[in-house]
Amino acid sequence: MNHKTTITFCVLILLCISQTIFGNESRNDKKGDNSEETFVISPDDPIVAMLDSLANLKVFRNLDMRRDTTPPITGKFPPDFVPEYCDSVYKARFKELNNLSPIEYEYNATVKAFIDLYGKRRRDLTERIMGLAELYFPYFEEQLDRYNLPLELKYVAVIESALNPVARSRAGATGIWQFMYGTGRIYGLEANSYVDDRSDVIKSTIAACEHFVDLYNIYGDWALAIAAYNSGAGNVNRAIRRSGGVKDFWSIRGFLPRETSNYVPAFMAVTYVMEYSDNHNLYPAPTPYIDQDIDTLHVNKLLSLRNVSKILDIPLEHLQYLNPSFRKNIIPGSENKTYVFRIPQKYSGLFVANEEEIYNYKTPEEIRQEELSAQLAETTVHVVRQGEVLGTIARRYGCTVREIQRWNNLRGTLIRPGQRLVVRQPQPARTNIAANNNVHVVREGESLGIIANRYRVSVDYLRTWNNLAEDKIYPGQHLIVRYTEAKPISKAEGSSESEKKDVSYIYHQVQAGDTLWDIANKYPGATISQIRELNNLIGSTLTPGQRLKVSVDEQ
Repeated sequence: MNHKTTITFCVLILLCISQTIFGNESRNDKKGDNSEETFVISPDDPIVAMLDSLANLKVFRNLDMRRDTTPPITGKFPPDFVPEYCDSVYKARFKELNNLSPIEYEYNATVKAFIDLYGKRRRDLTERIMGLAELYFPYFEEQLDRYNLPLELKYVAVIESALNPVARSRAGATGIWQFMYGTGRIYGLEANSYVDDRSDVIKSTIAACEHFVDLYNIYGDWALAIAAYNSGAGNVNRAIRRSGGVKDFWSIRGFLPRETSNYVPAFMAVTYVMEYSDNHNLYPAPTPYIDQDIDTLHVNKLLSLRNVSKILDIPLEHLQYLNPSFRKNIIPGSENKTYVFRIPQKYSGLFVANEEEIYNYKTPEEIRQEELSAQLAETTVHVVRQGEVLGTIARRYGCTVREIQRWNNLRGTLIRPGQRLVVRQPQPARTNIAANNNVHVVREGESLGIIANRYRVSVDYLRTWNNLAEDKIYPGQHLIVRYTEAKPISKAEGSSESEKKDVSYIYHQVQAGDTLWDIANKYPGATISQIRELNNLIGSTLTPGQRLKVSVDEQ
């Protein structure tokens, strides 16, 4: 400890002693400054739950690849010592934060409670966050600087996800920046059965920066913008209206949802703890990787993370941790789309040298079968939280209320906090193709594009044959993938062989409002006269639910 630091530290301690002996004669009556009051964080607070999720992050279970590093020895505190400070010290430090940031920080009872959470009660998890920050913060800062945003906004991700790349909230928000599906789509984050951009650190960080810009343009105040990031602009706008139009977080706090009313104080507390971590004897926990340890490769072929793990001898949980956006451990590369694959730098050369072997280790179908088997073999248990119902739990895990009832022998829908529910069970293997070889049973993770490619038909034909208005399909659904029930017929009598087209028959189920003209226009090569002839129709009257045989050109 240098001489200047020693003097400063002693002065702060003397201030604490004088404050304890003589009392605090000078109070700041500014709204929100109630540091002498007490505030208790609820055990079911989402911020606490997200912090605790780090305890189960798989990458921390196996640190045989970790960097050889130990916390720095400063001599300031003995190991495991937990420093404590009086309010005047905190206020002085918050004043320093305000001198260096456009965000206005305040110290009060709520902020102090969250300082205790991160600095005392969950110290081990805070040190894990600091370790993860060495991987993520350099990129966060790069993008925040690019968008001319306060660099302290990187701490929003700490509140949102505790820097857990696979974090998922009760409401369904996903990824390190916790985007809801709809908000993510607005900022270009796509999600499908194989890839969820909300979990892609690079893409989601850019989206978060764009979102911050939009919110600050609305409110012109960072505390309100941060509150709106958590609860949405609608909740903040309502709170402003109810408070009489005042655009100040501490004035509208009582009108905000409870989670959001704690969210901004938690952000301020995390900023303080991270900026003054050494003063609280906190140091980064060892983690497998920092920013410089990672290399990025561009993939345009289907790639299995399990194959890479087996061939290069990298723990699968490490590849999952570095590539959390790939939901099924599969990178669905194609000639038309390239994906970024993150790999430990020391293995990137080995990957390139064995690229063909890795790609050809298993066929695409074997890869999908392996992933499906791995997922079906897993039983997932959910611990019920306060306020949860079967419907929300079912939506979260992609199952039905009836399935949860059956798996847990529940007769009704009554559940209690702390109850353990099976929400996913091993399932028997399903036959993929029906006996007539024309029907495909959809598997989890499959899309129309994957099925169309397998059977060498177009997605448009699959939509047409199965009367699909959109591309959404679900596991267990039966899809018609081939029509071979009738021999081809030529276009017209006397046509030359070069003018003939092969056709197949399909069946169309009449919907309310359908006309023969509509149906003929829906299917390539169909005509009104052919539909009438094939179905012995005299007039044009159709009945909803009626099945009509239609001839379709094969392409």
